[in-house]
Amino acid sequence: MADVNNSDLRSAHWFGPHDLTGFIHRTAIQAEGFSNFAIKDRPVIGIANSWSELVNCNIHFKLLAEAVKRGVLMAGGLPLEFPTISLGESLMKPSAMQFRNLMAMDVEESIRAYPLDAIVLLGGCDKTVPAQLMGAASADIPTIMLTGGPQEPAFFRGRQLGVGTDTWKYADELRAGKITQDDFNELEASAKPTAGHCSEMGTASTMTSLAEALGMCLPGTASIPAVHARRAAAAEETGRRAVEMALSQGPKPSEVLTEQAFDNAITLLMAVGGSTNAVVHLLALARRVGYELQLDRFHEISQRTPRIVNVRPSGEHLVQQLFHAGGIPAVLKELAPLLHGDAITVSGRTIADGYEAAPSPDGDVITTLDAPFDASGGIAVVRGSLAPRGAVIKRSAASPELLSHRGPAIVFEDIYDLGRRIDDPELEIDENSVLVLRNSGPKGAPGMPEWGMLPIPERLLQRGIRDIVRISDARMSGTAFGTTILHVSPESAVGGPLAAVRDGDIIVLDVENQVLDLEVPAEEIARRLAESVLPAPKYRRGYGRLFLDHVLQADEGCDFDFLQKLPDEDPQRLPYGLTSGWQGGW
Repeated sequence: MADVNNSDLRSAHWFGPHDLTGFIHRTAIQAEGFSNFAIKDRPVIGIANSWSELVNCNIHFKLLAEAVKRGVLMAGGLPLEFPTISLGESLMKPSAMQFRNLMAMDVEESIRAYPLDAIVLLGGCDKTVPAQLMGAASADIPTIMLTGGPQEPAFFRGRQLGVGTDTWKYADELRAGKITQDDFNELEASAKPTAGHCSEMGTASTMTSLAEALGMCLPGTASIPAVHARRAAAAEETGRRAVEMALSQGPKPSEVLTEQAFDNAITLLMAVGGSTNAVVHLLALARRVGYELQLDRFHEISQRTPRIVNVRPSGEHLVQQLFHAGGIPAVLKELAPLLHGDAITVSGRTIADGYEAAPSPDGDVITTLDAPFDASGGIAVVRGSLAPRGAVIKRSAASPELLSHRGPAIVFEDIYDLGRRIDDPELEIDENSVLVLRNSGPKGAPGMPEWGMLPIPERLLQRGIRDIVRISDARMSGTAFGTTILHVSPESAVGGPLAAVRDGDIIVLDVENQVLDLEVPAEEIARRLAESVLPAPKYRRGYGRLFLDHVLQADEGCDFDFLQKLPDEDPQRLPYGLTSGWQGGW
């Protein structure tokens, strides 16, 4: 290791002073079996590990952490692993999204409070990646991300399956009477064969891909399968690079997460037909570094970015096939005319350097800009009297014939009302109806769960109808599909126009012209909203109360208002408190 001035390291504030405080700090490490040699003039690399037995996507992270440590030690650093909250998409209720900001706070404060010179983030399952990036962005010391990789594809009766996309399809087939409960039980036994996150372009695969496009992980690492040997090799390389970043004191997240980096990430999002959840996460992350990213920027970039990746739910393949076709570098290389190739990454080089050697499109999983799968990007933004601050639709996974639609509303007050009535034989519904779910946003649900893919009534499924227009202030799984309008802002629980919709009201959707309108006079909408009573808060104490008091709306990223970067304040990279001197106490 090159000679390093101990005083240049952040950890030297803790371990350098030869006084009572330094004594206390060094003995805390010595108690774990480390010698003074292990910390003297040596960068300390924190490994923020979101491993949990409650999060199957991240269950292999202990092995990845060991590989990161190996890389750190090889480069002359001291790796220290620490746990953070972990967010399991399938098991957490009401939604992992309700706890994204809490995890971000955990990550931020752990980084700031401890003697760490650089950070390796270990994330995978949907909300763990944005939460870690948000926390690290606010702490703003050198940080590099290692994602967990997609799980191996499942197989059911000889057919390769995605984790969520095919589950939703088979669930509809069961409800339609096309398969039996025994068939569905057989599917359950084979649905998730290995560790790793979603095997299609769901939210986890989308966010890990965007981490690469943002420049926050090493090039080519996002799509490596979870159980592939190259995943551990990437972990080792990430550990080595973390030491280099600590010694050079950069790049920091604020130097990587630039306006150009966000444009690159949004361009990739549109090209892969990625999850609508990424919109909320990128809006939140941008505001952590002081960039007021707007919802309309997503639509602008979508209009000029064709979809060139053929992966479910917007296509037919899985992320494993994308990996074998060249991974994210191959996609970025084809997108090069639309990217800011000079954007800096955690590698210390530009994003263009990272995809320069990538293969050309294979024409099946990845196609060219001149012959795209769709002429425009996967996500569109709509506005109107029903969504004054905007809403989103994943048009690449919607039914083309429903992207322009006019129909009568059927309104459900909340998810429980939906559950009670969706299959009620007395419900007057047909393929022209528009299902409306309210009280499912950040404050109303609470936590903005993935309830937006409202189920099709059984009697419509039995007629062969697999899609109708659905609208809500909720989110939708990145693995899901259908003509679903999501993230309606402002949400109904804060008095948004969704609260004014009544059964039979005509709703107009025109995705091409970005329109989502309620065909009710503005005066009548205002009268209805004035007469409506906002729902009582779901929480009166604890973190739930904090969430309700401070969460922002979907068009601002659903972060807490007090966590966004202040325009007149630099990041606090060192904590308050004593790091030297002869004062006693801990």
